[in-house]
Amino acid sequence: MALTMPLAASTEGRHHTKQEFVCQTLRRAILSCELRPGERLVIDDLARRLLVSIIPVREALQVLQAEGLVLTVPHVGATVAPVSRESILDVFTVLEGLEVVATRLVAERGSVEALATLARLVAAMDEAVTAGRLEEWADLNTRFHQAISASSGLPLLEEMTGRVLGRWDRVRRYYFNGVLSHRVTQAQQEHREILAALESRDLPRLETLVRAHNQRALAAYMSFLTDGTETVA
Repeated sequence: MALTMPLAASTEGRHHTKQEFVCQTLRRAILSCELRPGERLVIDDLARRLLVSIIPVREALQVLQAEGLVLTVPHVGATVAPVSRESILDVFTVLEGLEVVATRLVAERGSVEALATLARLVAAMDEAVTAGRLEEWADLNTRFHQAISASSGLPLLEEMTGRVLGRWDRVRRYYFNGVLSHRVTQAQQEHREILAALESRDLPRLETLVRAHNQRALAAYMSFLTDGTETVA
């Protein structure tokens, strides 16, 4: 297994049960693609790496299976769920809906400070693109979308967006060279247009831009998969 697991609970984990610690650790490793799609999850091995018994590992795998991140096959065991066409469609369809609401709320009642934060992130992304630091751009991209949801004033919307962005982060890491690296310039132009619509509080244009941003990203992934360059389950 390629994963390098922490061998002791982090500071964050001290406030959680062993099952929650294992679940957090495995979820983070799956979403970051440290645990690759299709990789086997051997309970005894995970327990040894995390210095816990097999019980919290088994319980954590059940939670992750319910979240769609782990597959369990009878007589075979658990594996990391594949990044499927259906999961990619799910991510961008849900994210589009959440961001239409979030951006509308930010445009309607967002503070000057919130808009300034978004402007700084867009400027930082511009610099990353110019310098060819595409991984940095991708991380800033996630922060930009998180900042929009955080500025909406709705904690539940922010929480849900965070979960969906975690799923998207897995998709973009897995297909970075095939899809995202080729879409950076266009995506960044779309970010600038979204920021301008937020600042001018142009709600109809804003919704159009946000929907198009998510739909173009989805189309890029689907086109890559349809071309047969990469096969997923």
